[in-house]
Amino acid sequence: MLTVHHLETSRSQRVLWLLEELGVPYDLRLYRRDPRTKLAPASLKAVHPLGKSPVITDGDDVIAESGAIIEYLAERFACGAPADLAHLVPKPGTPEHRQCRFWMHYAEGSLMNWLVMKLVFLTIPTQPMPFFVRPIARTLCDQVQKKLTDPNLSTALDFMEGHLAQHAWFAGEHLSMADFQMSFAVEAALSRTDAASHHPHLLAYRERMQQRPAYQRALAKGGPVVMRG
Repeated sequence: MLTVHHLETSRSQRVLWLLEELGVPYDLRLYRRDPRTKLAPASLKAVHPLGKSPVITDGDDVIAESGAIIEYLAERFACGAPADLAHLVPKPGTPEHRQCRFWMHYAEGSLMNWLVMKLVFLTIPTQPMPFFVRPIARTLCDQVQKKLTDPNLSTALDFMEGHLAQHAWFAGEHLSMADFQMSFAVEAALSRTDAASHHPHLLAYRERMQQRPAYQRALAKGGPVVMRG
């Protein structure tokens, strides 16, 4: 049976959602973060040398990286997917296919870089340090966010908002691989910024996503999606 090695509050939540939509049976192995460092446990290295999640095992095959996993699952199971997932892999040469490819790469290639930086600089001032260093760390982190991470995240959020003002889903009018890949980034962006009041289409997108029964089943099995700063 296919096994998902799922780290709590991590990108692997998107894999659970896709499997629930596809109706594919799988074994779920849950890994807890270190309560102090918030890092993945060393036991994940027994599954894949990088020791990261998501990673799935399917027989003798071990597949890591969200995008690669989503593509693998789509290639293997899309032909038997429910009608609602008929556009999971848009037809090559179509505008939907080009949009799907773009958002599949954008999620991790651009957007998540800024979201990870945002989380890091939110977290640094809360870490143990000499009392006289804390004001310096807080000021430095605030400046980095103000001058670097926040402007780039603002641009990204405006970009997504404009796109979703014209489309129900990221590749067009139908759910596709791009939505599973973008799901974690959308959740993280809305939890780590004050974007909600300025991005109604992005909020509506998240609502559509969260209302899907398969998404709710994945949430019940995998736990909260994002780690708060």
